[in-house]
Amino acid sequence: MIDVEILRERVAATTGALADAAPGAPPELLVAGKYVDAGEISALEAAGVTLVGENRLQDLQAKRAVGTSITFDFIGHLQRRKVKDVLPSVRLVHSVDSERLAQEIAKRSEGETRVLVEVNVAEEETKGGIVPGRLDEFVEGLSELQQIVIGGLMAMPPFSDEPDRSRRYFSDLRELRDRLQQRYDGRHDFRELSMGTSQDHIVAAEEGATIVRIGRGLVEPARVGA
Repeated sequence: MIDVEILRERVAATTGALADAAPGAPPELLVAGKYVDAGEISALEAAGVTLVGENRLQDLQAKRAVGTSITFDFIGHLQRRKVKDVLPSVRLVHSVDSERLAQEIAKRSEGETRVLVEVNVAEEETKGGIVPGRLDEFVEGLSELQQIVIGGLMAMPPFSDEPDRSRRYFSDLRELRDRLQQRYDGRHDFRELSMGTSQDHIVAAEEGATIVRIGRGLVEPARVGA
């Protein structure tokens, strides 16, 4: 069970730390939904959480049914066959990593759909995403899909217990975003940088994140009676 008061305090402390790290432009706090079940959504709402990211369609649907004041994003790998069910339920898809997925989103879109391109910023073989050297080509291809607007980039740097080791990857992602934002001004907006998790969100905020994704580090300390 989640203690709402403890969670509210942790949300306030986290948002305050993000504001200190990025004065004037703190990132949004996205709570990773895989650490809570549908029955705990009301506790998140009561604690002041307004944005939740889901990895799975069935979890998204269950939580959206009860989370009336919460906005949902999709942050996991999205299968093409589930696009038609995901799109009506989310504000933003964080994980577009293939032309075929983008084509399916365009096909299922009513009007324009904003998406984030997932970038494999460290070029890790075990991770999905577009490697930096292919990013221009990928964005050019998506630009032919009139229903798609690229709202920014998302990345997960290699895990490290030392937050500052993520800094160069966050900086690289920001530089990629800035270049693409200038090049595609008027076609895409590239406003968002979705980067930073529980272990390195403060560094991400310092490097220009607009959305940070925090789950276990925020929710688990608020659990009682487990």
